[in-house]
Amino acid sequence: MSSARAQTSSQTFSVVVPAKDEAQNLPTLVDQILAVFDDLGPGDHDIILVDDGSTDRTWEIIGGLVKAHGKQIQGVRLRRNFGKAVALDCGFRHARGDVIITMDADLQDDPAEIPRFLDAMNNGYDVVSGWKQNRQDPVSKTLPSRLFNWVTARISGIPLHDFNCGFKAYRRAVLEQLQLYGELHRYIPVLAFDAGYSITEVPVRHRARTHGKSKYGLERYARGVLDLITVLATTRYLHKPGHLFGGIGLIAGILGTLILAYLSVLWVLGLGPIGTRPLFFLGVLLEILCIQLLSLGVLAELVTRHSNRLSTLDLVEEALLSESGITTPDPENA
Repeated sequence: MSSARAQTSSQTFSVVVPAKDEAQNLPTLVDQILAVFDDLGPGDHDIILVDDGSTDRTWEIIGGLVKAHGKQIQGVRLRRNFGKAVALDCGFRHARGDVIITMDADLQDDPAEIPRFLDAMNNGYDVVSGWKQNRQDPVSKTLPSRLFNWVTARISGIPLHDFNCGFKAYRRAVLEQLQLYGELHRYIPVLAFDAGYSITEVPVRHRARTHGKSKYGLERYARGVLDLITVLATTRYLHKPGHLFGGIGLIAGILGTLILAYLSVLWVLGLGPIGTRPLFFLGVLLEILCIQLLSLGVLAELVTRHSNRLSTLDLVEEALLSESGITTPDPENA
């Protein structure tokens, strides 16, 4: 007996499935998820199907599934297509489980892998991310995805192989602190890690799509890069913005200094005028940019210090009282 099955009686979980034009896939997916529920044994488990502005019969299919399976399934319909992040956020707010699992509606994620996520949760992790080791997609999707994941892992410092994988599991406490928009759903592990939660990764089976077509193109990677910058600014550099702006400013200043130094050597050696060269204007521009960014960084530090002080109470997981009964002062009142 797996540890997931052994502890399922005391652990409830919800499966959140965002769907856009997936009418052909939803009945099969629901049957497969319910089969996993049955295999794990009794427990308060449910499925939240979120219709993200579908134009086919997706909502009609969801309505039929709700009628057929009762309280095990909830249906949520958005007024239009708001994107996967908003659909997931809406599903999280309707989920009842202690653990919330997300997966795509295209049948490429295999619900039979759910016990592996629960096993990892039972080992103490707060976020479990799926890793599609053998991805069943064309090269036009896999190569950009690998590059994106490599860049994200290096910049964020989180060694995950597959940030794009929609098959993930979270403890409820993690998601209660987040509000998703844009493309931030793929960066939940980054946001959770910044808040002090533990993260791991499990390899999962990935199946080829049999019905419908992918809703994502290369443009999502451009949006993803912009959202990655947003995530870094609001996590790693939230309380030290001077390091972000100042770091970029110093790089610009060093490049500008090298360019102007090179041109100065040419001028001293009498190798021609430098005032009309485009390289001269680039060097001056970089020096001005350096001064502006350093100044902006200092101002951002001042604003952060006086208006956005970090409350350590929000980061405390447990507090133990010593035997002597001596308590530490409240940091908010210190």
